[in-house]
Amino acid sequence: MNGSTEHPLHDTLLHDALHAQVGDSGGADAAGGYLVGLADGALRVARRRQRLARTAIGVAAVAVVATAWVAVADGATPRAHVVQPAAEGGTGKAAPVSLLPVTSSTEQACTHGSGGYTVHATASHPALCVRADRARGMSDVRVTSAKAEKSTIDGTWQVEVTLSPADRTRFAALTGSVAGIPAPRNAFAIVIDGKLWGRPSVASSLTGGRFEIVGAYVGDLTSATAHDLAHRLDPGR
Repeated sequence: MNGSTEHPLHDTLLHDALHAQVGDSGGADAAGGYLVGLADGALRVARRRQRLARTAIGVAAVAVVATAWVAVADGATPRAHVVQPAAEGGTGKAAPVSLLPVTSSTEQACTHGSGGYTVHATASHPALCVRADRARGMSDVRVTSAKAEKSTIDGTWQVEVTLSPADRTRFAALTGSVAGIPAPRNAFAIVIDGKLWGRPSVASSLTGGRFEIVGAYVGDLTSATAHDLAHRLDPGR
């Protein structure tokens, strides 16, 4: 406790003592009246100091609360909605995407240097080594939008991707070339930052320039991974 809160109590006790002493001595003379007036004035000054000190403490407390609020606001997590969180200022760099025709898929992890993409085993699925044809595939694919959402069919998380107009024609040709081929070659590998994120099979040419990423196995994506992936594909949203 600082002096501004201790002095008023001391001054109040001094004031009361002076009054009592003047009263006991029958202090009706000028000196007694002067002492009483001096004590009253000192008490008023002390109380004024106390009020000012409390006001200062209150202002400081408001400032602390305001600072804490700003800190919470600045440190808040990205908004929670179906579309991926927006990057601050929209100045991020999109992750590189490749769409490659699948050439084989075997139930084992890829050997080092084989050029395949390993899908790690889960509790319900085996490990896979997926190989794809890079020469016939699409690299440096341009994504115009990507959003994370729940499937209306089974409730699993997925990322819906829309390609740029320039890539839609290429995508239609790619999917048309693998449609109807026996599995697993009727699929295309979705490779992002060198990692396999999906291998959807195709029944016919996809001309709309859209596809969904559900993971190497359906249900692989969580809300967090789906939103993070959508943000990496389209950081400008």
